[in-house]
Amino acid sequence: MKRAVRIGAWNAGAILALPFLYFLAALVLGAIPANRGWQEPKDGITIFLRTNGVHTWIVVPKVTPEMDWRPYAPGAHLKDPRWGAADHVALGYGNRTFYLETPTWGDLTMKNALLAMFGRGRSLMHADHIHHPRPEEWQRPLRIRHEEYRRLAAHIAKSFQRDAQSHTIPVLGRGYTSSDMFYEAVGHYNAFYTCNSWTGEALRAAGIRTGAWTPLSQSIMWRLD
Repeated sequence: MKRAVRIGAWNAGAILALPFLYFLAALVLGAIPANRGWQEPKDGITIFLRTNGVHTWIVVPKVTPEMDWRPYAPGAHLKDPRWGAADHVALGYGNRTFYLETPTWGDLTMKNALLAMFGRGRSLMHADHIHHPRPEEWQRPLRIRHEEYRRLAAHIAKSFQRDAQSHTIPVLGRGYTSSDMFYEAVGHYNAFYTCNSWTGEALRAAGIRTGAWTPLSQSIMWRLD
């Protein structure tokens, strides 16, 4: 009996230690820079990194010589197609269940919170159309080179799942507001590849300085302070 109690206590301690070790690894690896020598250029394309405190998006101009996002997230998919005329779009990646079942923080459940942090499942892309984004505490500008933006856009585009005609696949009627829409995404969401890991991966692929592993929103945003 004593041996069983000790084993049970050890197992319980190991389980409780896992979240601590996870956040410790996120802190350490988020502080280790990838693309260490990168510096923000004087001229280039301005993107924004947006957060709600948990999730991050990359806000990009809708049309540039490097990329046209209109075929990926057309206004026709929106509840109010007039938002298709917006000049920017915020693009993010996330867990399908969390995205569709948590339109507001008031809808957050323990199940969905755990899925968002430690779940595994299908993923979606989120596209939110924006007019004239401005620097805010929760939305920070970042100027990058044209070639870096070309690489960034190519990496983001690969996250959209396509149909037989190479069109993106909207989850019609499931946007939070009249200006946003969800799209089927490539890959699976899990604890080691979160929405913020996706953001960090895209920045690293473009050659932009960011953390080596960025599972938390803070891992992305703190470098912009």
